[in-house]
Amino acid sequence: MPIIYKCRHCTKEIGRLDHQIVESTMLGFDQLTTKEKEDMIKYRTNGDVEITSICESCEDTLGHNPHYHELDFFIQ
Repeated sequence: MPIIYKCRHCTKEIGRLDHQIVESTMLGFDQLTTKEKEDMIKYRTNGDVEITSICESCEDTLGHNPHYHELDFFIQ
């Protein structure tokens, strides 16, 4: 059951955890609201857990273009 972190904007894989057992508190999931969990955590049919986050490149782009925060997607 790998846990895969992907960027919500460019869909690039940011990181991956291939541990068999990982506690959700170690990953900070307990700090998320129910809505944030629904938006960020997806359980795939193959057993993978996909976490949507933001990569450094997209974060940098948002920092230089604050008006992009108004958009759902800014990368085509």
